[in-house]
Amino acid sequence: MEPLSSYAGCTLATVLKTAPLDPLENRILLCHALRITRVQLITQSERRLDAAQSEALTALYARRLRGEPIAYIIGQREFYGLNLRVTPDVLIPRPDTELLVELAMERLPQGAALLDMGTGSGAIAIAIAHTRPDAVVTALDASAAALAIARENATTNQVRVTLLESDWYAALPQDQRFAVIASNPPYIVAGDVHLSQGDLRFEPVDALTDHADGLTDLRSIIDGAPGHLLPGGWLLMEHGYDQAAAVRGLLSGTGFKEVRSWRDLAGIERVSGGRLA
Repeated sequence: MEPLSSYAGCTLATVLKTAPLDPLENRILLCHALRITRVQLITQSERRLDAAQSEALTALYARRLRGEPIAYIIGQREFYGLNLRVTPDVLIPRPDTELLVELAMERLPQGAALLDMGTGSGAIAIAIAHTRPDAVVTALDASAAALAIARENATTNQVRVTLLESDWYAALPQDQRFAVIASNPPYIVAGDVHLSQGDLRFEPVDALTDHADGLTDLRSIIDGAPGHLLPGGWLLMEHGYDQAAAVRGLLSGTGFKEVRSWRDLAGIERVSGGRLA
């Protein structure tokens, strides 16, 4: 269904019935265009759009119909109960990654230090710092643009996170150690068809793929982790749906103990990790 050329004079109820997207996306974009809440959308159902509001809404619909992710259109995404600003400079946080947050906090002693590698929007680091204000959280990213978004999100959500521009461990002092290292690195294989489909078409490609076999960055993180983990510390990494066995092998080969994988809500082995002996 194509959007109407103009919604000027239409009530909110009419727009919701005739708009070109599914009901949830229609509600999100209508609320965003009019700067109203979902409750106001219901209570003001007979409110009519003026010409400027119609023009703004039609532009939003056109962007979505071209495939642009809702999160980029409205500039935010909820993650772990927090509202995070997102732009095309960062990946869109996904519910699957909340598993990594839970596993990291379960293994983080009171008052201990945690490192989030490749933080992007800051989702993992900020969720942990918000839930565990006792934790000393550091987050790294090679992208200055991504770090600017992460810094804004940390400020908005009133958490303390140390943010460093770094190519993996490069910017860390050699003697800095953490109780937990967590990461959601690029892991999609170069040329994977999914990179040209759906939301991934609009997301930063360097945050999605290592431009190789999908394991390059996971190897780098695993290889460098013993030099930055405390004895008994944990390394936890999100990875692709078919990479769990390979990642477990890399962890075991580097000397990690208690190596295992954890399944997400869809039953897919989504996170693997191990403890430094």
